[in-house]
Amino acid sequence: MYTVTKTVAFAYGHRLLDYKGKCENLHGHNGRVELTLSSDALNGDRMVADFTSVGSALKGWIDANWDHKVILCSRDPLLKTLRSCGQACFETRDNPTAEVLAELVFREMKGLGLPVTEARFWETDTSVACYRKD
Repeated sequence: MYTVTKTVAFAYGHRLLDYKGKCENLHGHNGRVELTLSSDALNGDRMVADFTSVGSALKGWIDANWDHKVILCSRDPLLKTLRSCGQACFETRDNPTAEVLAELVFREMKGLGLPVTEARFWETDTSVACYRKD
């Protein structure tokens, strides 16, 4: 099995609704996503996938949806307020935890046809969540 991993860094803000702790307050992070692709065989170019193509897809999606945006749960009352003030927001079905965001990027990139096997979402330099579908 061959694997390759592409990493993209970005900045975002969020908060966790109905959570008791520091993350209940609106705050920001310098996050990072690592996307791992796998294949039993190499393609005609002797690659799992071209890093440029993978990077373009991943960075393009993150730039359009998460970078320098506020990520909030659809139930969060701040969502409507921030949008009415012209703030760029990304809406999630559930609280935007690192685990939820790892799964979301996994599914989005898989939907683009990439042979994704794992997505890792680094909320900080010491905290990472991983999603893979076995």
